[in-house]
Amino acid sequence: MKKITLLSLLLTSSLSVLAQENKVKKDTTASSEYNKWTIEASVGQAKGVRPYSKGYFSSDPKTFFGKPQANSFSVGVRRMISPTFGFKGAFHYEELKNIKNNGSFPFKMQQFGVSLQGVANLNRLFSMQESLDRFLFLVHGGIKLDRMTSKTENIIENDNNYNQSELNGGLLIGITPEYRFSKRLSVFLDVTVQNNYRQHFNWDGTYTDVSDNLNGQLITTSFGLTYSLGRNDFHGDYAILKDKNIDEIEALNKRIGDVETLMNDTDKDGVADYLDQENNSVAGVAVDTRGKMVDINRNGVPDELERYIDKSSKETSEKSNSDMIKRLVNEGYVTTYFDTAKVKPTNVSTEGIDFIRTYLKNNPTASVDIIGHADEIGSNERNDALSKGRAEAVKAILVKAGIDASRLNVVSSGEDTSVAVDSEGARKLVRRVTFKIKD
Repeated sequence: MKKITLLSLLLTSSLSVLAQENKVKKDTTASSEYNKWTIEASVGQAKGVRPYSKGYFSSDPKTFFGKPQANSFSVGVRRMISPTFGFKGAFHYEELKNIKNNGSFPFKMQQFGVSLQGVANLNRLFSMQESLDRFLFLVHGGIKLDRMTSKTENIIENDNNYNQSELNGGLLIGITPEYRFSKRLSVFLDVTVQNNYRQHFNWDGTYTDVSDNLNGQLITTSFGLTYSLGRNDFHGDYAILKDKNIDEIEALNKRIGDVETLMNDTDKDGVADYLDQENNSVAGVAVDTRGKMVDINRNGVPDELERYIDKSSKETSEKSNSDMIKRLVNEGYVTTYFDTAKVKPTNVSTEGIDFIRTYLKNNPTASVDIIGHADEIGSNERNDALSKGRAEAVKAILVKAGIDASRLNVVSSGEDTSVAVDSEGARKLVRRVTFKIKD
């Protein structure tokens, strides 16, 4: 009764697992991500535990292991209908007989059978795949139908069953430790207990007593191989499956990260970078909704900076105004920015070049150092060349804009190490060209 209860629990648990797997099917990996079909073959010992008639037994009580016999053979195929649960069918052959010189009367019982069983992958059921690696545990249980044929010569009066056959059936349950030694191939040890509920024969070929009729037990221990079939190179029982939700979460995190990046405000002008057409505006200078410094009269100088200069001009001399502009330029407020590894200024940062062009046209005796900078990504030699190339590119623009090349001096500053190297937003601020006005 206990064995029946245990088997019932196994089958109930298996069906529950199947239902749960189907319920969350959309959350697991696609079926193509693991091989579902497995073929297996085994050889081992089948030992009839009960019933026997008096004078018959199958082991040798004088030895520790009872002299095992290779008398059980099976081949089968299994299909996993989910990563955790599947079904298998198998053909079986057993030949039970006494061990030579063990003291039993001689007997022989042949048995051909077929079985249909449910199989559960315990490694996946208990999330032990990664920790157990090449080791695996399967449990299985189901029904088995056999044709038993007595090959025992008659030695008991009135009990001649030689070549008599009958069909028997019962329930079986087993556990299968498995070890994978190649991508598709594994070796296993299986222990299965079979309880028959329609068995008129003793295992020795005689008819059972009334008290044992319709009741028999067989224990089979076997070794075998399994081979995984499918498009993937890896054994389906061992494949580490990834929950689709993880991919969705990672994609969602990436989208959130992209939104956060777009919402950055590099120049702190109140306009997010994804809307900012001029992300190098001077701090404190008014910008429009596109992030561009307001320049209504289009003279190349932001109106707020121009008003500041105009206001200062009323209070100071023309020399002071010129000094103030030089100080703003020389302290880096007028800047041109570049994309990663590029020597062409970004479209939204040419106002700085235009500011210098306007200043040099209004001050024909002045000259300017064009100072190129680079971030810390890459080698020193590459960044030195990059910073020089950026300065040369700005010089070329000013020359084409009508400024004499003799008034323009290219300076390579190389890497700017003043910001955190792991911050893309910070590195944007140092991929630039600054200017230094000289009289």
